[in-house]
Amino acid sequence: MLIRSAQEKDLPQLVAFQLAMALETENLQLDPAVLTQGMQAVLSDANKGAYFVAEMEGKVVGSLMITYEWSDWRNGMVWWIQSVFVDKDFRGKGVYKALYTHIQDLVKADEKIRGIRLYVDKTNTSAQAVYKKLGMNGEHYATFEWMKFF
Repeated sequence: MLIRSAQEKDLPQLVAFQLAMALETENLQLDPAVLTQGMQAVLSDANKGAYFVAEMEGKVVGSLMITYEWSDWRNGMVWWIQSVFVDKDFRGKGVYKALYTHIQDLVKADEKIRGIRLYVDKTNTSAQAVYKKLGMNGEHYATFEWMKFF
C-alpha cells in the first residue's frame, strides 16, 4: 500500500468518496459542484489543508483530509483529520490504519505540530472502534456546532 499526498488527478475520486461518505454516515446528499469547488480549494491552497490517499495496485482506495488548528495551550499546531473514507471493498484491510500511521509519523517528525484530533458522528460506532484501536480516545471533548446552510 502506498500513502501519498493527493494530487489534482485524484479530485474525481476524492469527490466520489465524499459523496458516498456523506450519504453513508449522515444520510446527506451533498451538492457535487459545491463539494468539487471546496475540495479544489484545498488542493490549490495548502494553507486550507491537505488530502492524503491510500493506493493499492494503482487504485485509490482511501483518503482523508487534514486541517489545522492553532493551540495556544501547546504553542503549536494540532492537525484535524477529516473527510475519512475507505472504499467498501477495502475496509478491514488496514487502509485507514496506514493513512493514520502516515499522519502520525509526520506529526512526530515535526516539533511544531502537537497532536492529532478528529470528530466522528456519534452513531458511527465502527469508526469509533477503529480510532480507539489505534490509541485515540474521545474522553476529553464533545463537539458542538452551528452551521449556516445555503
